[in-house]
Amino acid sequence: MKTRAMNRNWIATAETLSSALPYLQRYDGAIVVIKLGGHAMGSDEAMDSFARDIVLLQQVGVNPVIVHGGGPMINAMLERLDIQSEFVNGKRVTDQATVEVVEMVLSGVVNKRIVQAINRQGGRGVGLSGKDANLMMCEQTNPDLGFVGTPADMDPSLLHNLFENDMIPVIAPLGAGRDGETFNVNGDTAAGAIAAALKADRLLLLTDVSGVKNADGDVVTELKAEKIREMTREGVIAGGMIPKTETALNAIDGGVRAVVILDGRAPNAVLLELFTEHGAGSLIRA
Repeated sequence: MKTRAMNRNWIATAETLSSALPYLQRYDGAIVVIKLGGHAMGSDEAMDSFARDIVLLQQVGVNPVIVHGGGPMINAMLERLDIQSEFVNGKRVTDQATVEVVEMVLSGVVNKRIVQAINRQGGRGVGLSGKDANLMMCEQTNPDLGFVGTPADMDPSLLHNLFENDMIPVIAPLGAGRDGETFNVNGDTAAGAIAAALKADRLLLLTDVSGVKNADGDVVTELKAEKIREMTREGVIAGGMIPKTETALNAIDGGVRAVVILDGRAPNAVLLELFTEHGAGSLIRA
């Protein structure tokens, strides 16, 4: 009985691999930008699982790009250093002392943790920020917010060079100002701008929710841009989902083929979305 059960498991595994073939072919050579945040960054186990999936993507011909956040880690470091942080309309006011901590945490601790996780799984992760090679030049978003930036000019040539050398970019959402400033950029916004600059095939926004929900609380698996706008006007899309859907619409306007908002807490969420028929979240197209 045990042998037969094990054989059934092996056969199921082989069938799963076989059914993935059309999707493997579909994404061969594709650029996929993945915004990493939330639960997937929380534990070493979740990080290792995510890193394994990313290395697998590259092994089957996908060019993955990771853009990460790190808000809780920034908050913890500001508290340790006794630096007060204010918020205006839900956005962090970033003065000079705060932006230095933001850069230290994002480009240092958080970025290198992800890079090391990828390297442990046999990949070649390379840690960057938007300041490297002028990848992401920014304008100040609002003087009241201090050193918070909005991407203005993008130069993804460095990322293409990394793809050609089988390396996986891991990018902290920091941008350079024209006068030498360092700007803190919202992680979703940075991921959307990078995906648009690369004309990526997919932008995956990993969150702690299962996707965009309708008025009944059910996840909508596929949405057009106009439906997103309608649901926002009606208040169905609200709160923290609004900036994510706005990022999706901006990315699509910038040339990204589709954006998926999916639950990063689900095991192998990225693989489920790209390589299975049913996907794993809400797919947004033009």
